[in-house]
Amino acid sequence: MKKLILTYIGFVTFSIGFAQQQGTITKQEALQKVAENNYSIKMSQQDVLAAKGDYNQTNAVLLPTIKLSHTGIATTNPLMAFGSKLNQEILTSADFNPSLLNDPSQIEDFATRIEVQQPLINLDGLYQRKAAKAKFNATSFQSERTKENIKLEVEKAYMQLQLAYKAVAVLETAKEAAIANKKLADNSFAQGYLQKADVLAVDVRVTEIKNQLMYAKSNVKNASDYLKVLMNDTHDGVLKPSDELTIDIEQAYAENLSESRSDIQAIQQSTEAYKHMYKADKMSFLPRLNAFGTYEFHDDKVFSTNAKGYLFGAKLSWNVFEGSKRIGKTQKSKAEYEKSKLQFQQYKAQSQVELNSAIRMLQDAKNNLELSKLALEQSKESLRIRTNRFEQGLEKTTDLLMAESKYAQKQLEYYTTIFKHNYTLAYVKFLTTN
Repeated sequence: MKKLILTYIGFVTFSIGFAQQQGTITKQEALQKVAENNYSIKMSQQDVLAAKGDYNQTNAVLLPTIKLSHTGIATTNPLMAFGSKLNQEILTSADFNPSLLNDPSQIEDFATRIEVQQPLINLDGLYQRKAAKAKFNATSFQSERTKENIKLEVEKAYMQLQLAYKAVAVLETAKEAAIANKKLADNSFAQGYLQKADVLAVDVRVTEIKNQLMYAKSNVKNASDYLKVLMNDTHDGVLKPSDELTIDIEQAYAENLSESRSDIQAIQQSTEAYKHMYKADKMSFLPRLNAFGTYEFHDDKVFSTNAKGYLFGAKLSWNVFEGSKRIGKTQKSKAEYEKSKLQFQQYKAQSQVELNSAIRMLQDAKNNLELSKLALEQSKESLRIRTNRFEQGLEKTTDLLMAESKYAQKQLEYYTTIFKHNYTLAYVKFLTTN
């Protein structure tokens, strides 16, 4: 008896706290908060920025490289000393004295140099740039698919929260009915119409309903916590959906896979990247042409520019043979490209199978919806009849309890079927999104 009292006190305390901490939220509010705060979406956006950084690095194939340096030296090396004087434009006829040439005094030279290198023809680099661009596009499409996937997960979590609240409402009604039946049973027992075993059976039913209600409210908390995790919401309290779980209206959808779907385009762009890398490796067998130029200032003082000169030219280079390294690299990139094409075709085939399965699941869900609705109506009518007969003393207590339990079960099954139908419909939309 003491244990039952403590359980009841705990149930009442839980119910009060549950009711006080609810915060209403709409599906659109949840979707907006997830779009702004979800960690998976933010990480996918960083992946896009990283891919964009890789692509920007390939600008070096088109843009010049400019370096600025300032170097200071002190030397008695004959060659370096003579060259430093030439660079500083201070060489005199006395410096051609053999003794000074062979054993010069220390000379300081400070050189300021500007170096420029400009790629002219670099075909493998151009294809590497195209590969980086395709990778960037693939990452962007994949990020978009991540957002769509998270959106579907939010819709599912929101519907789970609606279902959890529906379960609480059903069990609350069942508890009230059970308590009302308990009063009838107590009165009938007091009048000698029922046995003690029947009254105990009703008491057990009331306790079962209360326990189920506690679990249902715990499920509400669990569903609320998961939705808050998706939204990255750290506030206390239990979320409550602004609308109840109802059957979503079915809209037209395509039964064939759309290649404009973001994940399909991501795979396609990934294949493009492999194709361009293969071409880049083939182009590495061709020569490269680059221009270069330097402008220098020399003086015996730091950051002075009394003497100056420039140099410019062009370089044609060709790595004719690198020990079959490039041959093996080209073979590898070709194999990776061929593999990526097969993966693309496989992914499309699997996606079409997934879509076909989802469409069949939706049809099954619609059929189950009709059947569960019919079963709910039948159990409701059966409960009404048995309740009336019980009030008149014409029905057994066990039959009434069974009808009451079955009606609550059919209600929960009906709302679960609505949840499955709505989620499957959202899943089909997800698979057919362009």
